[in-house]
Amino acid sequence: MKPTLTLGPVLFNWPAERWRDFYARIADEAPIDAVVVGEIVCSKRAPFLAPVMDEVIARLAAAGKEVWLASPILVGSDRERAAMRDLVESDLLPVEANDMGALALLEGRRHAVGPFINSYNEATLSWLAGRGAVAVSLPAELPAASVAVMAKTGAALGLSMEVQVFGRAPLAISARCYHARAHALHKDGCQFVCANDPDGMPVSTVDGQPFLSVNGTQTMSHGYLALAAEIDRLRAMGIQRFRLSPQDLDMVAVATAFRSVLDGERSGQEVMAELRGMTTVPLENGFFHNMAGAAYADAPAA
Repeated sequence: MKPTLTLGPVLFNWPAERWRDFYARIADEAPIDAVVVGEIVCSKRAPFLAPVMDEVIARLAAAGKEVWLASPILVGSDRERAAMRDLVESDLLPVEANDMGALALLEGRRHAVGPFINSYNEATLSWLAGRGAVAVSLPAELPAASVAVMAKTGAALGLSMEVQVFGRAPLAISARCYHARAHALHKDGCQFVCANDPDGMPVSTVDGQPFLSVNGTQTMSHGYLALAAEIDRLRAMGIQRFRLSPQDLDMVAVATAFRSVLDGERSGQEVMAELRGMTTVPLENGFFHNMAGAAYADAPAA
C-alpha cells in the first residue's frame, strides 16, 4: 500500500492572500496526497479565511488532493460551538476532529481524528474506531514503543494510522492568549498580534535559551520535529500516513524531500541534511526516542 503524505492545517495567523497562495502552490507543485484545511487555533482568525476557503478547497480537489476539513482544537463559546456544528454537519467534505465535542457530533459518520485528541492507548483506538473513525493521527510526544503498539492495534481495527514527521510539535492549547498578553493586550482586544510571528513567537528561558514557541493560544516546541531518518522504521511498524505541519519555509521542497524518502529514492539521513540547510530552527526527534522532546538522536536505533 502506497504511504500517504498528509499536510496538516496551517496553524499560524497568515494573511488570507498568503494562505490562499500557499495552498495554490501545494495544489500545483507538492507531492502531497491529503490536505487538512481550516483555522483550528483561534476562532477570531476564521472570518479572514472564509472568503478564500472555497477557492482553496476547489483548487486542491482539482489537483487530485484528498481534502479534509479540520475542527477547532478548543471550543469554549456558544458562537464557537455553533460554528463547529455547522462545519461538522455540512457534509461537504470529511472532517478531522480535534476536539471531543466534534467527536460527539461525528459519531456514526466517517471521520479522522487529529493529533490534538489524546489517543494514547489501545482502548482509545477501539473506542474511536467503534464511533466511525477511519484514521487517527497520533500525538507527537509518543515514543517509538508506544507508536508500534498503537500501529499494530490500529491495523487490527482497520484504522489508517498517522504520525507527524515534520513541523513544530503541538504541546498545549489554552483559553487564554499568551501572544496577546506578551504585548500587554487582552484576548478580546488582541489586535491580531500573532500575525507578526508567521512561524510562532519564540519564548526563551531566564538565561536566554530558546525554549518554546507561542502561536496565539497555542504552545509549541521551539524546534521542528523531523523524523525523516525514522521513516523506514515507522513504515515497518505499520504507519501508513505521514504528516507535515506547515511552517514559514518552502513546504513544497519539504514535501518533495519526504516523498523521496517514502518512495525509496533517498535516505532519511540525506533528507535530514537537506532540511538543516533550509532553516536555522533546530531539528528534533527526542520524543520518538524516549528522550527530552527537544533532543536529537543522530543515530536512530533500527
